[in-house]
Amino acid sequence: MKRKLSLLLAGALCISLAACTNTTQPSESPSVQPSESAPVSTEGTGALTAGTYTASAPGMNGQVTVEVTVTDSAIESVEVTEHQETTGIGAPLLDSDGNVLLTAGEAPITKIPAEIVAQQSVKVDTVAGATITSYAVINGVKDCLEQAGANLDDWQSETAPEALAADASADVVVVGGGGAGLAAAISAAQNGSSVIVLEKNGLVGGDTLVCGGIYNNPDPELQSKVEMSDSVKSTIEAALAEEPVSDEHAALQAEVKAQWDEYKASGRTDLFDSAEWFALQTWINGDKVGNLDLVKVLTYNAEAGYDWIRSLGMEYTDVIGQGAGSLWQRTHSSVMNMGTGMISTYIKEIDNLDNVTILTSVSGKSLIQDESGAIVGVKAEDKYGNECTIDAAKGVVLATGGFSANGEMVQQYNTSGKWDDLSKVMTTNRFSCSQGDGITMAVEVGASLTDMEQVQLLYLGTTKDGTMTKYPPRCLSGTDQVIFINAEGKRFVREDGRRDEICLAVLNQTDSMYYILESGDGDFVELDKAVSGDGFSFDYLEENGYIVVGETLEELATKLGMDPATLQATVDTFNADVDAGVDEEFGRTLFNCKLENGPWVATARTACVHHTMGGVTIDTEGHVLAEDGSIIPGLVAAGEVTGGIHGGNRLGGNAVVDTVVFGKLAGETISK
Repeated sequence: MKRKLSLLLAGALCISLAACTNTTQPSESPSVQPSESAPVSTEGTGALTAGTYTASAPGMNGQVTVEVTVTDSAIESVEVTEHQETTGIGAPLLDSDGNVLLTAGEAPITKIPAEIVAQQSVKVDTVAGATITSYAVINGVKDCLEQAGANLDDWQSETAPEALAADASADVVVVGGGGAGLAAAISAAQNGSSVIVLEKNGLVGGDTLVCGGIYNNPDPELQSKVEMSDSVKSTIEAALAEEPVSDEHAALQAEVKAQWDEYKASGRTDLFDSAEWFALQTWINGDKVGNLDLVKVLTYNAEAGYDWIRSLGMEYTDVIGQGAGSLWQRTHSSVMNMGTGMISTYIKEIDNLDNVTILTSVSGKSLIQDESGAIVGVKAEDKYGNECTIDAAKGVVLATGGFSANGEMVQQYNTSGKWDDLSKVMTTNRFSCSQGDGITMAVEVGASLTDMEQVQLLYLGTTKDGTMTKYPPRCLSGTDQVIFINAEGKRFVREDGRRDEICLAVLNQTDSMYYILESGDGDFVELDKAVSGDGFSFDYLEENGYIVVGETLEELATKLGMDPATLQATVDTFNADVDAGVDEEFGRTLFNCKLENGPWVATARTACVHHTMGGVTIDTEGHVLAEDGSIIPGLVAAGEVTGGIHGGNRLGGNAVVDTVVFGKLAGETISK
């Protein structure tokens, strides 16, 4: 089994490692007992009343409950007995069988109990990227100790942290352990390179871990089961009727037109799609801002990328859908919640490789150039401030994500004129990620930037904190079975439209929020069996105010404080549109079922900063380009850190395609 770190890898992997990683593995069980590997020192501890105590403290998603057993002079065990923390952040990353994937890093609900028992102190380090969960465990243990009669001052001893950083080397260094970074690492390893991955958080995954996990690509087998309506056909007819703005645009239109004409002549009624239509639709709905050559790399390789990640073990459902803002029914949904399926798939593959090492809680700070200007390594720093040099014989892959969680940077580049002041708009991203680190590093070595003013908002953030979480599954990939209503109970936008257009409409509603309304029709699952897209029960969602449920539409309207007659009229009008197959008011083209039967569920959402389409300039092989257009030797980039692909509006589901296609490509390019 692949270990998180081995100091003996130099011979087997051609990697020289002195240290530079966490040396304590997360326990496979959240219950921690004293042992030879975690010795208990009772010197200086205060008197306790022996026994087992329980306490709870607020975590990220709810109460975290701990059980602490003490003797009269020592903490004997700490166990997290109940929690709702996010898998791969507050809780360990699991595979589809529920096995803990230790290589991913250390989660607070296992690491913090182990540290407290080993150090006999509640003054232990938190896990980077999961501080709220870390403090929930620590505060719960403090409560238990006080119940046992402890003076907490006696349990505050500090142990000098072991340095996580020292010099190391490999063929390839990947900065960032999210989706693009892990894809690049695996790809480079498959192409014969030894790899070190630097991840600043305590666990890998980045924002990919909390994304919707949807993936777009043409899929003739699944799309053959989808009937193509006249309203959907009008989408492609409109795209082909546009006046081309360039020879490249005209050439792509001509390719798609030939395919479309052949489709119509065949008499087929199933859904039309092709890599070329995917490219054209992606580019024109990015307002023709993106680099069409990069768009073609994305879309022409999407199917191969899909096959690649499935060959690694990634599982998708056998139903094709249309994700939020994806604009076409080519969206595949992960079997596992959110992005955990993709990240766990990558980690299991890395476990099977002998030439990839993951260093968590270690941040890339700057790129190292030799006298010729080539990138030959990374200056890194662990969470304690210890610095190290990571040499890269072949080069460096930047995969640090975008800057959506960096409010100051978002404001600096919000110059497109599309959005007003975004300083008070929340983000769907993790604050420990998406800070623009890699962009800053690249600029320092002369990299050029592309499309930095292109910022995307998404209309699926919670009204509580903006996170894209705790929503019924149809809110993300069941656009054909829901409607959006404002606080007055009225539709205000086409639900299957572009993300930017929907967000602009949301921001113009009362309190800049709306409800996703679904009924007991279509693919609805009984409430006592249903779970959210990230695994929370509907009881949890309702009790914590994420959804409102009514057995009748009138009951729901009353709970929402809106006029029942207005809401009923809205639903009746929509149902008439479904019968007619035409949405005269808003232009929706995707219909699946009428909304007629309870229970009725309303999910409050708002528009939040979600994705930054700008970043470092790359060519079609992923090389980072300098201001003069030349290649910066030894530097490639993949994922949201790059610009030029998505243009002015990213299609929903294309970000994951980006991480796979360009992550895999980056690993291949840097290994040449």
